[in-house]
Amino acid sequence: MICVKTKKVVLKVALLGDSAVGKTSLINRYTEEIFKESYQPTLGVNIVMKKLKINDVDVQLAIWDIAGQDKYELTRKLFFEGCAGALLIYDLTRHSTFDRIKTKWLEDFRKFARSDGVYIVIGNKVDLKNSNTVSSEKGESLANEIKASDFIETSAKSGANVESSFIRLTSQVLENFSDNVN
Repeated sequence: MICVKTKKVVLKVALLGDSAVGKTSLINRYTEEIFKESYQPTLGVNIVMKKLKINDVDVQLAIWDIAGQDKYELTRKLFFEGCAGALLIYDLTRHSTFDRIKTKWLEDFRKFARSDGVYIVIGNKVDLKNSNTVSSEKGESLANEIKASDFIETSAKSGANVESSFIRLTSQVLENFSDNVN
């Protein structure tokens, strides 16, 4: 009988983006497999835990849903401490949310999170194809420009690419911090 010791790690990741881009909906879809049509803005921060296994590592994912409203600007930076990764999310139907990925959310992440943290650019609401104002090519171009680990289009409503977004972010964080995990 061979006994293999499983590694265990806790990772803090954040979902960042303007208000109403679908951060909470993505978390709900990923953790509870539900989608709620009604919109309720996050007040400050909400933390959700999710267990997953990637290769031989048991991961306890601490997912920080950080409010996107400007009124939380002063307290928001406190939520970034120890953050190893982020999903930088914009709404495919609102170009202004795309513009703020680089000028606001990436800047905050780089300024306040771990200096070696990783991030993925997410274009959410792909199910609203007829209303999209940001092309896939623009999303991919932005991800390359800001040196994101990946670019993914998701739909919290249909569930398209939601789980894979979290798994890819977690895998990238584990890969970047492999020396600390081993």
